[in-house]
Amino acid sequence: MPRPLLALPKAHLHLHFTGSMRHTTLIELAAEQGVHLPDALVQDWPPQLRATDERGWFRFQRLYDIARSVLRHPEDVYRLLREAAEDERAEGSRWLEIQVDPSGYAQRFGGLTETMELMLDAAERAAKAVGIGIAVIVAANRTRHPLDARTLARLAGQYRDRGVVGFGLSNDERRGRARDFDGAFRIAKRAGLLAVPHGGELLGAVSVAECVDDLDADRVGHGVRAAENARLMERLADRQIACEVCPLSNVGLGVVERAEDVPLRRLFDAGVPIALGADDPLLFGARLLAQYELARDVYGFRDAELAELARQSIRSSAAPESLKKELQTEIDAWLAG
Repeated sequence: MPRPLLALPKAHLHLHFTGSMRHTTLIELAAEQGVHLPDALVQDWPPQLRATDERGWFRFQRLYDIARSVLRHPEDVYRLLREAAEDERAEGSRWLEIQVDPSGYAQRFGGLTETMELMLDAAERAAKAVGIGIAVIVAANRTRHPLDARTLARLAGQYRDRGVVGFGLSNDERRGRARDFDGAFRIAKRAGLLAVPHGGELLGAVSVAECVDDLDADRVGHGVRAAENARLMERLADRQIACEVCPLSNVGLGVVERAEDVPLRRLFDAGVPIALGADDPLLFGARLLAQYELARDVYGFRDAELAELARQSIRSSAAPESLKKELQTEIDAWLAG
């Protein structure tokens, strides 16, 4: 009998703050606040998205912004993170690194610093209440000016001792080259933060290479297009730079036509560390467990390989070494059982 994936200890390293919201919570908050939701977020949920052209990405971003608009009060932030932690624990995730751009909420919560304080307090409370580890990645928006990213990098560095572990770069990679943000990533690196930019999603292998060469990436968000270049996969494997692969997000945004087309097996067999992620469950309709189920049912990963995927997610995380050792022991027990 295949071992239960719910019981497999794992780390979740690619989850966006707004996108982690439960669909039921979105519906409830929108009703409370009189926010009209489009059909794609109600009866036609999860929405049919295809972001490989400008219009498709605009639609994705519009739905995301509408979802963000229902988070208006501090208690909404506390609720979102508490529910996200509960969902993680229910699926066997014991360490979560959640990504947020505080500038997207600064106006409603009193400024960048106040927003950062709110997010970190909510994460700390949720972690204690649910019994998992939660850390925060501050992410810059590559469609904004690189100077904005430098401001966020300095802010992230100030909270390194309060639970910020990394600095990211998100949004449409076709609208902002990684190299334009090298200054912000140097600031983050000097502060001791992991560099975790998005790359290799809507653009090809060169996008991943820029993250590695220009931003000194420790992990790459998505990174699946690295599979188009054998030499690049070899570099990622040699340097143990993990790709945060989010298969159902790749399908949802049209990066690939079918789940079978995600090159997860090719990356894994090439020795590239993998950290499976859900990206934005609110828009793609599936959380972390579904990605592991795909690995088993679609990509043919045996239990020993699934255990290795979980190990790679933990090794690639910023979790304390004591927790990493504990979870590795539990993975061994899962496999032995």
